[in-house]
Amino acid sequence: MHALALTDRFARVRELAPGMTISLVVAAAATFLAEHYGAPVLLFALLLGMALNFLSGEGSCKAGIEFTARSVLRIGVALLGMRITLGQIAELGWMPVVLVVTLVVVTISLSVVAARLMGFQRLFGMLTGGATAICGASAALALAASLPNHPQKERATLFTVIGVSVLSTLAMITYPMIARFFELTPVESGVFLGATIHDVAQVVGAGYSMSTETGDVATVVKLMRVAMLLPVILVAAMITRMQGADPASGKRPPLLPLFAVGFLVLACINSTGWVPGIVQSGVNDLSRWCLVIAIAAIGMKTQLRELAAVGIKPILLMVGETVFLAALVLLLMHWGIKP
Repeated sequence: MHALALTDRFARVRELAPGMTISLVVAAAATFLAEHYGAPVLLFALLLGMALNFLSGEGSCKAGIEFTARSVLRIGVALLGMRITLGQIAELGWMPVVLVVTLVVVTISLSVVAARLMGFQRLFGMLTGGATAICGASAALALAASLPNHPQKERATLFTVIGVSVLSTLAMITYPMIARFFELTPVESGVFLGATIHDVAQVVGAGYSMSTETGDVATVVKLMRVAMLLPVILVAAMITRMQGADPASGKRPPLLPLFAVGFLVLACINSTGWVPGIVQSGVNDLSRWCLVIAIAAIGMKTQLRELAAVGIKPILLMVGETVFLAALVLLLMHWGIKP
């Protein structure tokens, strides 16, 4: 019996190896290009993957690509928990916490309503709103793993990743100028940048381009937004359960996805201060690699014709969400919700 189980596992590994290998190769190429040209690595991985979408059809790579796009993605999301600690949040006091919670709840709620008014499913509004309000492409991928399956889910996810990556890069360039225009202090500038720019890398780039103090504050505020990923995933999981059984497996999804449990456990472990810096850095790098590999696989599952057919309305939705988030943060800071 044991030998039979071992044989089945080897057979499964052989089945998955081609697709996982090509996803890893695409991720490595995307990382190389991102490091040399200064563009978001997830965007490169997505575009390179889409160029190889013929591999996801019937063939030896299909099973591995499917596995990578689903399971490796969830591993990467779980490992994001190693980025945050409760101490980092406590250092800034309760005002930034109120700011972050308010902007996440309001932005996602408004996005769901706006998506419905524009003729999209509410879940698309949650996907784009979550990506805008929390942590960009990483949040889009995490929410996609939690939301119910539907025929347009992968196309919506890919569009969201592309849109949020482009908008985050534009924000990294323009938001420091906005902070200077409103004559914000270094701490206020850090709060503004950390609370509005979508992706962590762009927050770091924008913050430290202004000053070390601004960069430090921006990074911590951004990690507070990353911490909001868990409660939003829980809400998405409850929505999935209310929709009934997963058509792919026939089973009712769990209330708390396993990768969300992993995220919470790692965040708690990281908060103890017992994790050596080299281990923390290694886990963060592994998380980044898992997400890059997964988005490469998702890109390979996408047909360009389908992505080109989304039209102008989704673009307007994401631009509107981004502008609204920046305006909301400035307004809340004007009302005194700041350090």
